[in-house]
Amino acid sequence: MVAIKTVTCSCNPDSRRGFDNIKGETDIWKIGEMPAEVDENSGLAKAKEEGYYWTHNDSGGKPELYKINSKGKLDSVLVIEGAKNVDWEDLAEDDKGNLYIGDFGNNGQNRRDLTIYKRTPEGKLDKIRFSYADQEDFPSSKPEFDCEAFFWYDHNLYLFTKSWAKKKQSTRMYKVSDQPGVYELSPVETFKLDTKVTAADISPDKTKFALLTYGKLYLFSIEHGVISFDKPLACLKTGRKQTEGMIFDDNQTIIFTNEQGKIYSFRF
Repeated sequence: MVAIKTVTCSCNPDSRRGFDNIKGETDIWKIGEMPAEVDENSGLAKAKEEGYYWTHNDSGGKPELYKINSKGKLDSVLVIEGAKNVDWEDLAEDDKGNLYIGDFGNNGQNRRDLTIYKRTPEGKLDKIRFSYADQEDFPSSKPEFDCEAFFWYDHNLYLFTKSWAKKKQSTRMYKVSDQPGVYELSPVETFKLDTKVTAADISPDKTKFALLTYGKLYLFSIEHGVISFDKPLACLKTGRKQTEGMIFDDNQTIIFTNEQGKIYSFRF
């Protein structure tokens, strides 16, 4: 049984869903621009050094991570030996310093090589391979098996799909172990919405998570350690063209980027 939740969110000051200081687009500040090496950025994750972040290019880019500061200045390039960038879409990190690279972009709905690379702080690279248990044909007649968003929590990775349906769009949440292996994933929940999910992250204190879409950012509360759509908190109208990467910089600050190379921040 897949639970289906619906959140009505106009993203205006009269429906902030509990966050009085989320006011709209005027609260979003441009803080930087991506370096020339990152011409189509898609994911963000925190680097070990304070104030630095990892990012990468989208499909067809080099298998490299780029360390930048919040203004977008390039610090260094990390080549991921043994990996291939088929369609890298998002980054995540765990509490032990492992980085996860989501090579699960699937615009054509026909991939059978969906992979999450797990890179340890020592440089070891492992693979988490998976398929969707509810995908019946390749390419799928239902355009609902693309994915551009995930985060790590409590030894698991939570994936959120990007629907290409013209009407009645939704995102499906899947859960997979952070251990290397081959997995078949069944959906945990489905969340109806009117736009495409492009990034996800969890707050450092693990009390909330966020989904970035084209035009909006949704916030959900985490209660009793359960990742669920049951507790919607707020949404923020973001605009800013093709917003693709997002992280919690701290418990009250979110940084997000777009494919046009701009870096933005806001506090709530």
